[in-house]
Amino acid sequence: MAEIGFYHLTRTGPDQAIPALLGRTLAAGERALVVCGDEARMGLLDAALRLCPDPDWLPHGIATAELADMQPILLATDDAAPNGARFLFLLDGAASARLDAFSRVFDLFDGSDEAAVISARARWSAAKAAGHALTYWQQTARGWEKKA
Repeated sequence: MAEIGFYHLTRTGPDQAIPALLGRTLAAGERALVVCGDEARMGLLDAALRLCPDPDWLPHGIATAELADMQPILLATDDAAPNGARFLFLLDGAASARLDAFSRVFDLFDGSDEAAVISARARWSAAKAAGHALTYWQQTARGWEKKA
């Protein structure tokens, strides 16, 4: 079973929140797969990761590019993980049918979008019913606060 953390974004969008989470992933010696809702979103995140100030460099690539299997952070529109990632980041309401293939899952959702919140609640219920270990984190002025 995967450990799934739901990350309720209340102060920033995912492009501002995910660099720190990915930085911690690399510091832990892990690889990450970031699943975006579509290719346009993947392109925007690619640019955001290249320009983020902290951490100042996040080595990453696009799943469709050559040598995708060598990237420590891989951006994709599906959960195939050719880079062998054990950490999965889900954006834009993306889901995975392969949650058990990952040790940790980070489900980031926009708290200002009611449809995104409703969708996240449905994913929470499904993951709970499947027996996954769940945590709920809310973004605050001081950082991430664990709520459940």
